[in-house]
Amino acid sequence: MISLLDHENDNEGQNSLGNKIFRKLQDDILNGKYEPGDVLTETKLSEELGVSRTPIREALKQLELEGLVKTTPGSKRVIVQGITEQDIEDIYTIRMMIEGLAARWAAEKITPEEAKMLKEVVDFEEFYTMKGGNAGNLIKIDSKFHDLVFKASKSRPLIHILSTFHHYVQSARRASFSTPGRAQKVFEEHKAIAQAIIDKDPDLAEKLTTQHVKNARDNLLMQKKLREMKKNKKSKIDSEKQEE
Repeated sequence: MISLLDHENDNEGQNSLGNKIFRKLQDDILNGKYEPGDVLTETKLSEELGVSRTPIREALKQLELEGLVKTTPGSKRVIVQGITEQDIEDIYTIRMMIEGLAARWAAEKITPEEAKMLKEVVDFEEFYTMKGGNAGNLIKIDSKFHDLVFKASKSRPLIHILSTFHHYVQSARRASFSTPGRAQKVFEEHKAIAQAIIDKDPDLAEKLTTQHVKNARDNLLMQKKLREMKKNKKSKIDSEKQEE
């Protein structure tokens, strides 16, 4: 059950509760608990989360503004839209164009304390990678690494845009880390990027980060191609069986 229920009647608590529910539902959609085409109802969500329908309604409106759900005309049903493969490809392409800039600015503006934290995250990532950590833990470390780089850039617009992008491609990142050998490659790339930032080498930091995002996008496209080949192979086998 969601906390903050005691504050549901005051405006500040209501806003906090609505935002908390929005974040939960957003995560559930991005993680695949709710798939495209699923219908979300205020009554059912209210019962599941143990809150009134008012904060649920507010959360659903916010999700619609984010493009994650859509309300159908007439019936007013709230249908999950989710994130499409094209959305993910677009996000990676945009990241290639601007994430290098964040690394450049981080190399120029990083503080000694931030540099220390960045090194600690990379050391932590090495431990989990060598240990063969699961994709969930590696994604958390990956998020922490990029969040530190974004924060070190000292650019609020970049921090907002890139943090949102990273959050929206959770499912793709999870699949990427499940690819054999990808976790080791990501660690090596992170280690090189971190060193360039700590050494205050903006040109190298930008170059390595742009390549890092490109590698992630290429891996994503390769996975998509393999899925399509597997699907086509299955369709061919099923078709041959029907002809027998």
